[in-house]
Amino acid sequence: MTAARPLAVGLTPMETRRDVVLHVATRAEELGYTALFVAEGWGHDVSVLLAEVAVRTSRIGLGTGVVNVWGRSPGTIAMLAASLDEASGGRFVLGIGAGSPPLAEGLHDVPFQRPVDRLGQVTRQVRRLLDGGRIIPSAPAGARPLRLALRPASRIPIQMAALGPEAVRLTGELADAWYPFLLPRSGVKDGMRLLEEGAARGGPDRPLPQFRPGIPVAVSADPSAAEDLASWWVTFYLTSMGPLYARTLEHAGFSDAVDAVRAAAAAGSGHLPGAARVLLEELTVWGDAASARAGLDRWYDVGAEMPVIVLPPGRAVGELDYTLEALRPRPGEEQP
Repeated sequence: MTAARPLAVGLTPMETRRDVVLHVATRAEELGYTALFVAEGWGHDVSVLLAEVAVRTSRIGLGTGVVNVWGRSPGTIAMLAASLDEASGGRFVLGIGAGSPPLAEGLHDVPFQRPVDRLGQVTRQVRRLLDGGRIIPSAPAGARPLRLALRPASRIPIQMAALGPEAVRLTGELADAWYPFLLPRSGVKDGMRLLEEGAARGGPDRPLPQFRPGIPVAVSADPSAAEDLASWWVTFYLTSMGPLYARTLEHAGFSDAVDAVRAAAAAGSGHLPGAARVLLEELTVWGDAASARAGLDRWYDVGAEMPVIVLPPGRAVGELDYTLEALRPRPGEEQP
């Protein structure tokens, strides 16, 4: 019997119920998922949640999915990673991203300027510290550069959230995995080309990062309920979570669909208009159990090495359990 294909679970920053996060972690491990990634936004400190997950589980990988580069220094990010790696027995993956203006300016009171440059600078410093090196000070006459006192037993992988072209190239250059969220499935080929361009900047021996798309899921025995939830994912992220997601889709050729979503939201409609339905198939995995599994298969078909099914926030635990069970990794589903 062949091993099940790698599959991870993601939780958004809006999932602030600590007991639910811990339940999902333990249930995902029981069902054979490869990893759990928890995002940090404006609620829990993700390092505290993941420390609890680490002591309640023994096999599943765990990681930040993701932390932003405005709320912590490179030193505190490196200490977070080293500490969680030790607490989990080497199961930790550091997910890092540029965040958004609301997070940088509205929560951390830091100007959101040159985000890709900031992402690259922080990632290089964190990688240097985790690999046993000293930080490179930004002030030339500053204090003596330090190393981490806690040395990871093995190399901690870094996965990077990126959608814009320069951020994807940076991921190819620096990261071990690419973790885009709301990437249209038809845009994977162009994204992989950018990833390859970035990897080439890292030299001839630089491996291509693993492709781990974050995919919103909406699974229900009632197809209309699943469609309503999938429509919520698309509408919410295109109208309430900053300009990046809409801009990415516009650049990918979905301007008419994005405009239709905005117009429907402005009119107070709770339904996705017909002109925007293409986004359900491009961005989400939805439907009853069989339809959702078929949708997940299509992501493997376009090259996903470890898809991350992102669970909807605020839903009943029974609904989340249904989704985890419906999409659970199954032996014999070997990736082509």
